Amino acid sequence: MTWTNELVDAHRRPLPHLFTVDPSLHWANPGGGVHGRDSRPTFTSTPAPYTGPVPLVTHLHGAHVTQESDGYPEAWTLPDAVGIPAHYATTGSWYDRYGLESEARYGVAWRPGSSVYRYSNDQRAAALWYHDHVLGMTRLNVQAGLAGMYLLRGGPTDLPHGVLPSGDAEIPMVVQDRCFNTDGSLFFPDSRTFFGDTTPGGPWLPASDVPPYWNPESFGNTMLVNGSAWPVWHASRKRYRLRLLNSCNARTLVLKIVADPLAKRPATAALPIWQIGSDGGFLPRAVELDQVLVAPAERADLILDFSKVPAGTTFYVVNEGPDVPYHGGVPDTDFVAADHWTSGQVMKIVVDHGPAHDPSVPPAQLYLPRVAGLGPARQSFTVSLNEADSSSFPGAPIVGALGSLNPDGTGAMEMWDDPVTVKPIAGAVGEWDLVNLTEDGHPIHLHQTQFQVVSRTAADGTVRGPEPWETGFKDTVIAYPGERTRLKARFDLPGRYVYHCHILDHEDNEMMRPLDVQP
Repeated sequence: MTWTNELVDAHRRPLPHLFTVDPSLHWANPGGGVHGRDSRPTFTSTPAPYTGPVPLVTHLHGAHVTQESDGYPEAWTLPDAVGIPAHYATTGSWYDRYGLESEARYGVAWRPGSSVYRYSNDQRAAALWYHDHVLGMTRLNVQAGLAGMYLLRGGPTDLPHGVLPSGDAEIPMVVQDRCFNTDGSLFFPDSRTFFGDTTPGGPWLPASDVPPYWNPESFGNTMLVNGSAWPVWHASRKRYRLRLLNSCNARTLVLKIVADPLAKRPATAALPIWQIGSDGGFLPRAVELDQVLVAPAERADLILDFSKVPAGTTFYVVNEGPDVPYHGGVPDTDFVAADHWTSGQVMKIVVDHGPAHDPSVPPAQLYLPRVAGLGPARQSFTVSLNEADSSSFPGAPIVGALGSLNPDGTGAMEMWDDPVTVKPIAGAVGEWDLVNLTEDGHPIHLHQTQFQVVSRTAADGTVRGPEPWETGFKDTVIAYPGERTRLKARFDLPGRYVYHCHILDHEDNEMMRPLDVQP
């Protein structure tokens, strides 16, 4: 697969970004040159936003690949364009190394502005997705549209054709929240003032420690499904398979099918949703649900059954998750549900006339492929989830970070450039404890592997197992505040990979760490 950065105009001059790029973060920093790229610059005054060419690197989320094909955040490239200043770095600090590795391994040279990745597609059949992953700018590039679905089929962990709805009855469903200006162009915050936790207009660097343009989270007030705002889906009287992806930057979705989109939350479900799979393929058994919970980057393989629904019936897909980071609980009891008129509505469904006969197997009668356990762990890793607030504006976050635990149970924050502390042994099962010391739920993603959720332990010591929809393989999991989330994972490809929060605003500001899989 050749990924090419084509963000150029008709004369092959580089295009600037659609949104405001904060150059004060630890980021790709092409303007820093070869020696200053992939760094956190220091400034004696508040810098202007970066307006140069856009760096890109693609990560296939959920892929089982060798390191040079994973989309490492420092393996980016600028477009092969004219007019790029001579002092700019045109590639990230790991690009040349991985290009040489790829050429040696597969005999394919990387051309300027491009990367050639090899996807073996040897894992479980599943819905994967691809998106930009460049250091410090992922939130902006995904917000601008650089994301898509990748459906992997076949093999012993798939089902024979005809068992599940297929053809026009299988629908990839990418849900995103966005904001728009009055002229229809995309809006994204251009100042930290937008977040409302600092003095309007600053002061910023160096008078304070707050990044001037980065916002801790971003939530849109318009819900998009496959790029359409609040669409109407005309469905037939049959079963459908929805390959749902939450591609929001920060919003956790709590989706439900209801008769009245403005009903008090939590609303009564008007149609059950059957979940048959998650990030890493099929669950051990189909699960009947009133609602579907999907954090950013999570996928849900769903069956909707309209075969017995009268023609002309109208449903609505609503979102009962919050307009802030999700931390668990019941809508309008533990948190305020999304705005009923905007982010609380996702899609309208009109069940049209048509035959009620459906050759696919009813979800309650499905026999899904076996999910094998990973066995006992030989290694253990403890990862703390941390947040630091501003010394200038109390309560205003300036950075989130992963790390380890101090002996007293507090978090020891580790930044992107700190020495690697997580070193799985290839082929060995490792147990991961994610200890969330913040007030937010964080969707944590591990690269290269699919893991299994073991348990969650609350602050009072109460232990609960994985949710029914988490009993298969996953690559992203919600780590709830005040809890210890335990996973089992096995890596089998030596090399450099990453683990991070998939709230993209957090990932872009230090809540991401490299890991080295040992031979």
